[in-house]
Amino acid sequence: MRINTRTIGVSAVVCLFVLLVSGLAASADIQPVNFGQDHIKMQWYLVNYGSDNGVLFANARKYYTNPTVKEETIQLIVEKFGTDQEVADGLYFTEYGYVYSSDGKSFAVTYINHYDMLGGVIRSTEYDESSREFIGMSKEMIPFKAYQYASGKAPAPKK
Repeated sequence: MRINTRTIGVSAVVCLFVLLVSGLAASADIQPVNFGQDHIKMQWYLVNYGSDNGVLFANARKYYTNPTVKEETIQLIVEKFGTDQEVADGLYFTEYGYVYSSDGKSFAVTYINHYDMLGGVIRSTEYDESSREFIGMSKEMIPFKAYQYASGKAPAPKK
């Protein structure tokens, strides 16, 4: 029985590559942080955070657990952006991108994306650097809670 060393060698290299890539992906995973419900009963999760070119950032998702707020948001998407009612009715969550000032006292929104249950984008709005408005933070605000993780002041959740 003759063993093809070339096939074994290629297979070994592929296996090592897969292990390396999966190991890097696992170490880079950010575990979602459940922020619970806000004052209007919307469920929030921190889904990504860190530093990009020395600027701290965070991405948070708001799930529509309050039907009144969900309906108001759907109507806003339809009326302001001309989105089809049937498409907007699929609203499931909204994701916000935040960047923080160097002193950590204010934040600006970088994007707002509205999604359906399957993760399809219903409406996406991005704000470039020239159109971002920095807003002061208070401890009750979701961007403040997210900043604690982005800045390393809050411990990363365990995997």
